[in-house]
Amino acid sequence: MADNAFSKEERVAFDQLAEGFNDELVLSRNVSTYKPESTMMERTGNTIWRPIPYIAQSYDGTDQTLNFKNQTQLSVPATLGYSKSSPWQMSATELRDAIQEGRLGEAAKQKLASDINVAVSNVAALQGTLVVDVTAAATGFSDVALMEAIMNEQGVPSYDRYLALSTRDYNGMADNLASRETMTGKPTAAYEKAYVGRIASFETYKMDNAIRLTAAAGGAGLTITTAAGGANIYVPEATSVAATGERSNVDNRYQNVVVSSSASVVAGDCFTIATVESVHQITKQPTGQLKTFRVISVPDATHLVISPPLITGQGGTTAELQYQNCYVGTPAANSAIVFLNTTAAAANPFWFKDSIELIPGHYAVPSNAGAAVMRATVDNGIEIVMQKQYDIKTMETFFRIDTLFGVVNKAPEMSGIALFGQV
Repeated sequence: MADNAFSKEERVAFDQLAEGFNDELVLSRNVSTYKPESTMMERTGNTIWRPIPYIAQSYDGTDQTLNFKNQTQLSVPATLGYSKSSPWQMSATELRDAIQEGRLGEAAKQKLASDINVAVSNVAALQGTLVVDVTAAATGFSDVALMEAIMNEQGVPSYDRYLALSTRDYNGMADNLASRETMTGKPTAAYEKAYVGRIASFETYKMDNAIRLTAAAGGAGLTITTAAGGANIYVPEATSVAATGERSNVDNRYQNVVVSSSASVVAGDCFTIATVESVHQITKQPTGQLKTFRVISVPDATHLVISPPLITGQGGTTAELQYQNCYVGTPAANSAIVFLNTTAAAANPFWFKDSIELIPGHYAVPSNAGAAVMRATVDNGIEIVMQKQYDIKTMETFFRIDTLFGVVNKAPEMSGIALFGQV
């Protein structure tokens, strides 16, 4: 068997690579992490159901005889859905220049770190349901204050909030800040480094790869029923029972709703429904602001899968009242849907840290099967594996760096997007 052991220099380079990997994981450091047991994940198809927080109820008076009711514990599936690898090979002559090997390893590290950051930002941008649409370009505090308001009104915790902006939107805020002569320190950093920092309870970050949403093309006459006895009343449930008697968990983040037409509607579209207001998730008081929704998929001509579900409380069940997220001011069989993404724009995600979870995975790579193997676990729990193998037939040495992870948006109503330049 060929000797594929890593050299001392390669081990030092890998240690440095692992340390640098931490520096690259900017966005993924600002979400929560849950590391499952590897054997259990293999036996469950790399999926684990993660619980979301209870929302309790309270009642007036001393006699609570009628109020002892079962509480519904909801959960969401988390999957190790990202298997990322960066492989390369080098000939016996190329290996004479050791610096090239180091540069290739550095490039692999940057790509894998980018993959993780992109996965986090994409999950927040495509599944977050809090939508702030602004008619003008990004300017600064007033924009971020709208994001703070939509979170505060719906009871999202006021700490651990993060905002990732596209480069142009971020620099627009920095430009506004740089022009402020009445402040010290921050305007200078904004002018010299295009740095914004903390605004209105959010830590801000600049992205170079923001997702863009296209302008919504759904018909202006699109309607949905919000009537109490209509087809779209949603009742949360922890589990469902199949006709065979089999019980399984239910993902309550999504709802399949009936609409007048789904023509030209696409996943990612953002919308409001006439007279359907958001409520504070704990007090259940209407906010006076229209609830925002996202299109997750379009199954057929008269249905949309949306998030969050329409939990209006109109049915009066305990589960509905416990998890009510909106209030229907005027129930109707044809409530108007109004799309918010009226102009193509970057989707700037913002989120509460614990709403998005990073799930580190593990590869059981044998260390005695002919290839050299090194492992490292970085600060957020992500494991990176580097392998090296020499082929005596071709005098080529093969390298690869791998990582396995998942990202889940546990609470889409605690994350969302800001869209600028909307009509």
